[in-house]
Amino acid sequence: MPLPKWKKLSQRELDKNPWWVYRQDTFMLPNGEVGDYFYVHTNGSSLVIPLLDDGTIAMVKQYRYLCDEESLEFPCGGVRAAGDYLSTAVRELAEEAGFASSDLRHVGQFNPFNGVTNEWCRVYIAKELRKVEARPDVTEEFELLHLTPAEIDERIRSGEIWDGMSIAAWAIARSQVM
Repeated sequence: MPLPKWKKLSQRELDKNPWWVYRQDTFMLPNGEVGDYFYVHTNGSSLVIPLLDDGTIAMVKQYRYLCDEESLEFPCGGVRAAGDYLSTAVRELAEEAGFASSDLRHVGQFNPFNGVTNEWCRVYIAKELRKVEARPDVTEEFELLHLTPAEIDERIRSGEIWDGMSIAAWAIARSQVM
């Protein structure tokens, strides 16, 4: 039996920047109670798992300001206002890892934090890679690492890979790259 849905009564935009919108919805519960829900709206994101011909997988190490730590991650970025998931995957693969792919396949999707955002992250596996010039944003600096699937598993277990988006994407795609 399906769970009862809430009814949206109104929506307000509280703040906005180039990456997301902070919204407040007023809703009604099935029992008639009215409440407010605050959340982050995005256009979504695309994460790419680049599989090299030798069976290793490219990951990028970058500095994450909010945690003040280096993070080992798969290339990933937000869908821009006039963009789409596939073009975002192509852009992020080139921008962060310095690759283009002639075999880019959508393998799944997930919501990274369903109580806080309505974002959907689509996961892609990229094969048949060729090097291109990486052009990171001014706020991005990357170190490229090539890891085996077993090394990725071990770095997740050890806590060296702690990025939730990368861990969720690996759970979706792992069996398809082994």
